[in-house]
Amino acid sequence: MSREGMVEEIVKTYRIVYERDETAWWVASVRGLRGCHTQGRTVDEARRRIREAMELFVPRARSARTVDEVRLPSGAAKAIRAYATLRQKADQEDRRAAMAARRAVRLLRGGRLKMSARDAARLLGLSHQRVHQLAQREAEDR
Repeated sequence: MSREGMVEEIVKTYRIVYERDETAWWVASVRGLRGCHTQGRTVDEARRRIREAMELFVPRARSARTVDEVRLPSGAAKAIRAYATLRQKADQEDRRAAMAARRAVRLLRGGRLKMSARDAARLLGLSHQRVHQLAQREAEDR
């Protein structure tokens, strides 16, 4: 095999499609490898088994790059997309809340107030340990 052929074989990516059958098993098949399919009770089991099946078709199948495509009914796929969108928004809000907490700790503990960590914690609804962490982080950021 030529060097270019070996490089192409090494970097080839295989797309594996997972679909639920009527008996609730996951059927895994590799697109582009006719006859390369298997099944498992879980996606993980099907994923392990499809690697074994690929060994019959592809040299060094265990190290081949793969991309999983789990096919779901449209309602389930829509629910997953909605969750991912909301999770991303929640993560953004968590970051904003953390910044606001650091700012509040700085104002309560510093300046004219010189509030104790326990009093600041009580007002913010946090533990005094968390207030100490936020104050320390604020000091490190300066």
